[in-house]
Amino acid sequence: MTMTEALRRMFASSGLTYLQIERATGLKRASIMRFVQGEQSLRLDCADRLAAFFGIHVVLPKRKGTERGQS
Repeated sequence: MTMTEALRRMFASSGLTYLQIERATGLKRASIMRFVQGEQSLRLDCADRLAAFFGIHVVLPKRKGTERGQS
């Protein structure tokens, strides 16, 4: 699942209004609506704020021969 799909699912399942999300995250309601409707993408900083608000965390896969957190 992509981050876009995850965020759109969270909007749909949260039961929150766009106004409530705007107030909680500082993102404009119109931008949120356009994103949910597939009309616009989000900047990464905006996606980060929404992910934090919804409790979405990225888990990096462990790569063979490296420890997590190392390149």
